[in-house]
Amino acid sequence: MDGRIRWDQETHWLKAGIAGNGAFLNVNTPDGRVNPMTIAWGQVGIVWGRPIFSVFVRKSRYTYECLQSAQSFTVSVPRLGELADELALCGTKSGRDLDKVQACGLMLVPGRSVDTPILGQCGLHYECAIVARAQFEAPDFVSKTIHRKYESTDLHQITLGEILCAYITKGSANV
Repeated sequence: MDGRIRWDQETHWLKAGIAGNGAFLNVNTPDGRVNPMTIAWGQVGIVWGRPIFSVFVRKSRYTYECLQSAQSFTVSVPRLGELADELALCGTKSGRDLDKVQACGLMLVPGRSVDTPILGQCGLHYECAIVARAQFEAPDFVSKTIHRKYESTDLHQITLGEILCAYITKGSANV
């Protein structure tokens, strides 16, 4: 299969990717590069009657900084078991210090509906226009179990993107 899908059509692939090695959250940087960051959290669903992809990024991350000025983001999900080294690097190194696209040999492909590219080696893609951002604060956590996961004030911001386009490509780590 190669082509456009409904936003909710391949959620098993998305869940397996995020629960496995992760997926790539791609965002344009203020200086014109693209910064892919590995995400292990993500959520798709309906908010305000629109299909939404929610991503969670800590304030200390360079991606957080990039998302503040961005109008869009993409999420590229590798096939299960592929791009493990690239996901590891993009989840542990900062785009402030390193061009992760170049370091990983990732192939940028223009988005179909947003100005943020996708990663050509991946097979499942979501293109999203940012519609809202909300910063978690310590009092927001009702569950003490969740509150204990945060030892500092480096809490996540949730960024909600309307899914404008979702599709499968023949992307493979062997591209």
